[in-house]
Amino acid sequence: EAMAVAALSHPNILGIYDLGMDGGATYAVMELLVGETLRQRLEESPLPARKALEFGLQIAQGLAAAHEKGIVHRDLKPENIFLTSDGRVKILDFGLAKVAVPDDAGTKSPTAVAATEPGTVMGTVGYMSPEQVRGKPADPRSDIFSFGSVLYEMLSGQRAFRGDSAAETMAAIAQKDPPELSEASGKFSPAVERILRHCLEKRPEERFDTAHDLAFALETAMGGSSAPRIVVEAPKRRRAVPAALAALAGLILLAAGITAGRMLQRPEQPNFRQLTFHRGYLESARFSPDGQTVIYGSSRRGEPVRVSSTRLDSIESRTLDLPPATVLGISRTGEMLLLLQCVHRGYWVRSGTLARAPLGGGAPREILENVGDADISPNGKALAVVREIGNQQRLEFPLGKQTLQTEGWVSHPRISPDGRRVAFIEHPAYGNDDGYISLADAGGPPRRLTRKWLGAQGLAWSANGKEIYFTGGQESGSANSVPRHQVWALKPGDSPRLVYGAPIYLRLHDISASGEVLVSGEDWRGEIGGLLQGDTNERELTTWSDEALSGISDDGVVYAGHEQTAEPEPFLYYRRAAEGSPVRLGPGVGFGVSPDGRWVLSIVPAGVGKLGLTLVPTGPGDPRPVSIGTLKPWTTPFEKARWSSDGTKLLIPASEPGKRPRLWLADLAGGGSIRPATPEGASLGVLSPDGKAVAAVGEDGRILIHPLGESPIPVRGTITHEIPLQWETGGNAIFVWDRTWPARIMRVELSTGTRSAWKELAADPLGLLYGNVHLTRDGRHYVYRIRRAFSELNVARGLK
Repeated sequence: EAMAVAALSHPNILGIYDLGMDGGATYAVMELLVGETLRQRLEESPLPARKALEFGLQIAQGLAAAHEKGIVHRDLKPENIFLTSDGRVKILDFGLAKVAVPDDAGTKSPTAVAATEPGTVMGTVGYMSPEQVRGKPADPRSDIFSFGSVLYEMLSGQRAFRGDSAAETMAAIAQKDPPELSEASGKFSPAVERILRHCLEKRPEERFDTAHDLAFALETAMGGSSAPRIVVEAPKRRRAVPAALAALAGLILLAAGITAGRMLQRPEQPNFRQLTFHRGYLESARFSPDGQTVIYGSSRRGEPVRVSSTRLDSIESRTLDLPPATVLGISRTGEMLLLLQCVHRGYWVRSGTLARAPLGGGAPREILENVGDADISPNGKALAVVREIGNQQRLEFPLGKQTLQTEGWVSHPRISPDGRRVAFIEHPAYGNDDGYISLADAGGPPRRLTRKWLGAQGLAWSANGKEIYFTGGQESGSANSVPRHQVWALKPGDSPRLVYGAPIYLRLHDISASGEVLVSGEDWRGEIGGLLQGDTNERELTTWSDEALSGISDDGVVYAGHEQTAEPEPFLYYRRAAEGSPVRLGPGVGFGVSPDGRWVLSIVPAGVGKLGLTLVPTGPGDPRPVSIGTLKPWTTPFEKARWSSDGTKLLIPASEPGKRPRLWLADLAGGGSIRPATPEGASLGVLSPDGKAVAAVGEDGRILIHPLGESPIPVRGTITHEIPLQWETGGNAIFVWDRTWPARIMRVELSTGTRSAWKELAADPLGLLYGNVHLTRDGRHYVYRIRRAFSELNVARGLK
């Protein structure tokens, strides 16, 4: 533990510089402190509220730094808090309070025998948490309870919990609340009392989640001021540098600084400064009205997305006291637009509850469900909202006025600085991030400003509102295409221009009024895993790290790869369960695989602007065309063709010219005839084993059974946003999934609607963003592909 604490370096934690042994005695070399303990200060009188909050903020910041390293104090009390003569707070004995201290040893706070095993009471009587009193393990929230007891004592001059004996004190901690501050020592602000109550909740899950949250709440209660700035004067040297030499050195440094500053100001030499350092995925980031604070939503260590703040002149972030959410927009009036209960419905597509919240603090107010993205106008009066309407998406600007409705999806709506227009990215295929940069006036029709970009993500208006900045990969058919997502700028009516390119993936988040740019560097990693025929344990099936999945058979799995050329061309690969590497079958986009693994359905060019279908053999044989007439195959990451068990019928998602997609049934054994199997708008279908019915998602987002030639039947036991993955061999049940990760797949009995858990896939949530799943009819074998994403937020100056 001493080694772990020695690795900490924080101004509010006692520094340990060395550890060693001498003559059989273990020693630690520590920072020399001059001052007094908090206990000694409290013996004189209660602290002024301002001073107590200043000390409390520093203690919380020290705790946050230690908790980030996985270290819990377990014995926080006034005796272990030191106040230096220059006004700094230092936490002592971090993680080292293990020896019983007699009651008469002068601490006035006996320390129980320490241990880390459950069932052993540890800590200091009077400052223990309820879980410590009960002998349960102490986590960071235990330190937050002890902090609340210390803060209460600093403000009131009285112990929060006390009794005539240690047993009575411990009983008070477990069962009673301390007197209200107003009763104990006069009137305090409601914000301070709320912080105390939040710290001293009996149940750990009802306290502040982290010490970062606690520190932010304290800073807010203090009116936004931070801890006192400490200026340490360097000791004077006996041999001073001659004044003339010092002056010369200063001039040289000044000249070097001016030269460096001029270089950084050149447009071709942008300057980047990293703002976040945790391992996780960044959903979004926005500048606050002052342009110096950044509010962002990100996941850490696989936890839900939380809203945090940081400043451009700081390396520290603080988690805001908000439920899990991501930030979508901030008005100049200081109002945030948040997305609560956010889940990814498939690949990049997300959905949640839209809410508004004051930037200065306060609970969010929910205003709209089933929202994918949104923005708030600079004056805070108008909203642009992307809503899920069944299996379609609709952009409204202003709210309630339809601008666009699509069977694809819409992302990154951003209202112009004058509040009159909204720019957004229109993605024609659900879940695929290829898209068009588009623009619409308030209440007017949309218009596409560009051709389709690959990987179009991130969009913001320039400070003057004359250009739209965005990040995207190569533009289809463009002579100046680049293979990765770079920063571009577009003036409506002109061609896009490259602002900045780098050998990494970039994603744009926001632009400040002074022209600073928030951009994240992205690290995306593909993983494929599964359980194939003959496997007893799940195995890794990744080959190139960025291949896609096209389906699974009883015999193996189909991949879609790319030739690494200037214009990537998709190729099909088939990997048999018993083979170690996939076999390349030929060009095309995988659209499904037959149950026996003999055939892969591939989408291939069929003339200018047309697509056709071909059955490609996985072994000896010749390709066989599948006639679909004028139909256009409709493909998304989840939309694949499905076979009947005997291989004679094929379910194909496709659309007629000028009409919406639906599901079609092709009779491969009966001359190749094809007919509609569902109404228009039905999608994500699976075929019954006998080929006589289809389970598909209807326009209202619910799963329906479509018997051929009969009226559809709702499937009991399924919920909105779930999709059917497979129809079980006997025809009595279907496997369904809500497209969130980790993937919890359910089996639903068709006759009764009874739901039962089948399997959870990809349980490690760290950086897990999206993916898809395929399984065999018997439910014995499966394969999944996931994408993990890790982000680092930067502020860039000089991007023009």
